[in-house]
Amino acid sequence: MKKWIALLALVLALLLGYVAAGPFLTVHAIRSAVKEGNTGELSKHVDFAAIRLSLKAQVDDYLVRRAGPEVQSNPFGAIGLSLAGSLAGTAVDAIATPMGIGAVLEGRKLLRRVDGSASRRDAYQPVAPAEPLKELSYRFESPSRFTATVANADGDPVVFVLTRNGLSWTVTDVRLPLDKMLP
Repeated sequence: MKKWIALLALVLALLLGYVAAGPFLTVHAIRSAVKEGNTGELSKHVDFAAIRLSLKAQVDDYLVRRAGPEVQSNPFGAIGLSLAGSLAGTAVDAIATPMGIGAVLEGRKLLRRVDGSASRRDAYQPVAPAEPLKELSYRFESPSRFTATVANADGDPVVFVLTRNGLSWTVTDVRLPLDKMLP
């Protein structure tokens, strides 16, 4: 009888250890997939639909806060915000792809091509391969929620949120420092 209890305790300890190590294993798998350019493997660990919804909500919130109450109450301002939101949605759709997330994970600056801060020729020159998810800080927010924070090209924090579904972990949210990224 004591052998069964010890075996059960060992199995539970191993299961708990696997669940606790899960986000670290997932981050390692994502790092390898980005480094190798393996978008299929990256897609196994990232929920792009959830990220797209989260990023659209972040951008919409940023635009509304930036516009202020005067623009929001004006009918033409509301139309302008709607147009800006749909344009931003197109940019979000470009980021919420395996290549876009890979660039964010490597800490590359995504808006260089959009904001005109680089010349046209510089924007398309090859970039030296970066180390994805370099210098991460980790944190468990709950038994089912884990965050990994990496600095982007400007040194601003980008937070990747992993959530547990059963025994596996996936990236379900990316929190971008929009106040510092957008004008």
